[in-house]
Amino acid sequence: MLEQLLIFTRGGLILWTCKELGNALKGSPIDTLIRSCLLEERSGAASYNYDAPGASYTLKWTFHNELGLVFVAVYQRILHLLYVDDLLALVRREFSEIYDPKRTVYNDFDEIFRQLRMEAEARAEELKKSKQMVKPVNNSKKQGQAQKAGFDKGNKNREGSSAAGGGDDNDEGKGRKLENGNSNGNNFEIDEPRMTAAVNGKENTSSNFSAFDVSKLQKRTKGGKKTDTVVNKGSKVDPKKKVTKKNRVWDDAPPETKLDFTDPVDGNGNEKIEVVPASQGESMMDVEEIISSDSEGEEDDNVQKDSKPEATKKGWFSSMFQSIAGKANLEKGDLEPALKALKDRLMTKNVAEEIAEKLCESVAASLEGKKLASFTRVSSTVQAAMEEALVRILTPRRSIDILRDVHAAKEQRKPYVVVFVGVNGVGKSTNLAKVAYWLLQHNVRVMMAACDTFRSGAVEQLRTHARRLQIPIFEKGYEKDPAIVAKEAIQEATRNGSDVVLVDTAGRMQDNEPLMRALSKLIYLNNPDLVLFVGEALVGNDAVDQLSKFNQKLADLSTSSTPRLIDGILLTKFDTIDDKVGAALSMVYISGAPVMFVGCGQSYTDLKKLNVKSIVKTLLK
Repeated sequence: MLEQLLIFTRGGLILWTCKELGNALKGSPIDTLIRSCLLEERSGAASYNYDAPGASYTLKWTFHNELGLVFVAVYQRILHLLYVDDLLALVRREFSEIYDPKRTVYNDFDEIFRQLRMEAEARAEELKKSKQMVKPVNNSKKQGQAQKAGFDKGNKNREGSSAAGGGDDNDEGKGRKLENGNSNGNNFEIDEPRMTAAVNGKENTSSNFSAFDVSKLQKRTKGGKKTDTVVNKGSKVDPKKKVTKKNRVWDDAPPETKLDFTDPVDGNGNEKIEVVPASQGESMMDVEEIISSDSEGEEDDNVQKDSKPEATKKGWFSSMFQSIAGKANLEKGDLEPALKALKDRLMTKNVAEEIAEKLCESVAASLEGKKLASFTRVSSTVQAAMEEALVRILTPRRSIDILRDVHAAKEQRKPYVVVFVGVNGVGKSTNLAKVAYWLLQHNVRVMMAACDTFRSGAVEQLRTHARRLQIPIFEKGYEKDPAIVAKEAIQEATRNGSDVVLVDTAGRMQDNEPLMRALSKLIYLNNPDLVLFVGEALVGNDAVDQLSKFNQKLADLSTSSTPRLIDGILLTKFDTIDDKVGAALSMVYISGAPVMFVGCGQSYTDLKKLNVKSIVKTLLK
């Protein structure tokens, strides 16, 4: 049974709801659909599932892009209603005929909807009955064919037996000796040339039948590579002789002493640590990228100037530069060439294939049925719509001002806790030190918590950063429960008056359930203010798998009814990817979390904010 059907504008004004249904929806499925699907460029999906306490809904929708209307139907997920898509199409067609932008009440549409609903249900019933009528016919046909085949087979067997028991004058009636030496009592006419060709493919060269050389099959493996007459050159090497690499001597000077960067110790074994404070200048987080925006504008001007005199130079969109003549509204077939080229462009920029496909579907859904302005090309319209979608996705939906949140927590006399999570080798500890350096420049008292009790050398690495930055570090060594270590670190920060606690965790793959369970326990027990996922900018399709499984494991393994998920993203190694910036888009799209920091170098100052306009321009370039 249909729970609700409503019509509203893209601005959020509800024009009509079905009073006949009048079912009170549990939770807020419509708001969740708008927030999590329509605004996140996921409108190209077929449906959306919403779970609420005591109910599970499925929502389907359609657009009228020319009028800016949205039609949404809600029904119980357990009911597979076949007429919903047809009903939405009928409602869209009829409502667009009576729609007036000045009207806000459409009470006269109730009777029209009742008729449309009956019509859609009748069509669904007819379709269901037609499918039920077709099934027995197919079964009877198959049964008749089987009986006919069995009857023919029986006749052939009887004919063969009568031929076998015939007179001696009939040579064909005698059992013929086969190639394997065994005789067959029944008589089957065997084409002798065909049998010869099948067994001795090399001898029968004049036969009309295609001969198959069995010897060729033995010369090939499953991969299709020949395996005969392959000489292994490495087999001639004597295994007893060990080849050792000799050190190259450039001159006759004496060799230098071995470099040793470990801390010196005195006679009693105590370390002599020389504290060298890290003062590398202002962090890039506080530097506005004014130069980059100016250079982008200059680049656009140069592109436009170069494109005018040279008509022979064509960009990747030039093949799609076609204006539609005589067509009032855009259709899906008109958008497909431009969208395909756009999808390929996004994938070359390291955007995950699944994300690029969903984005193109969402853009197609937002443009289908829309009027094309005069002297406007389809490709430019598609690119403008994609640019708006990318800016909307990458722009944070909430405040990411950490300094403001730190001062708010300070007023409440509690430390602001940040937990760094991610897979192995992405640079969590290094970028944690960069964040600490940036906070120190804003007179924030920072303390590190060494909760990576799994990897050898992790505590020493964080201790080195803390010594250079001259900030306290809380550590308990290895093989300890990281959740307890983090809890004690927060208590210590509260006692000594630290403003921020930066918690370093062990790197873990998204499929490692024991480590993911330990991470879920750490987050649940300490309830941090910010959970940062540290990911590489080098990854492509793996970014989707990492973030989706991290969020899924944190939700599944948490003992809380409202589990904490990833709040933000720290993108590392951004200086190594050139224009392959698609990982940022993939991570934000799959998780909904904003990119809060971007690591772009090896020093403490190499941490900056994400320039959304620059990323979008690079993706579409």
